[in-house]
Amino acid sequence: MPERPGLLELFVAFAKMSLAGFGGVLVWARRAIVDQHRWMTPDEFNEAFALCHFLPGPNIVNLSVVFGARFRGIPGSIAAFLGLIGPPVVIVTVLAAIYARYGEIPALQRTLAGVSCAAIGLFLAVIARMMMPLVKRRDPVALTLLAAVFIAIGILRLPLVPVLLAAIPFSIALTFATRRKAAA
Repeated sequence: MPERPGLLELFVAFAKMSLAGFGGVLVWARRAIVDQHRWMTPDEFNEAFALCHFLPGPNIVNLSVVFGARFRGIPGSIAAFLGLIGPPVVIVTVLAAIYARYGEIPALQRTLAGVSCAAIGLFLAVIARMMMPLVKRRDPVALTLLAAVFIAIGILRLPLVPVLLAAIPFSIALTFATRRKAAA
């Protein structure tokens, strides 16, 4: 693993992610953290991101705080968080003012529809990349749990909180059992 990032490096990395993250920063966060800087392995990223799903607030904001804290404590959390939200806040404020004035123009509406399709494609690509460590391990229990949660929430449209309240302890127990078995 490379050296842990400094505060300025955290700020700049998350600022770049946020500026590149049209349609979602997760794609760029994973690429920067795992592929480019190699600050985390794919499994470490997935574990950190999974934790962020169970914290209140947007997942990517939680990831910036958790990631910054992991390497530089509270100052690291603040640096990563400000890098993540600072540039987009300025840009979105300007764009909101422009949209308020010109939002009814049909060409602008068509452009925004096209951008949303590209964003969905990026999101699906990162989901596929995040699934690869699970698929490569060929762990039938983990894949079954993944499929069960997807079916419960995505297809059956069961309420998120009860599904997660059932899946989380089950997943934690399976992880501990699997790691204990592997260590033995």
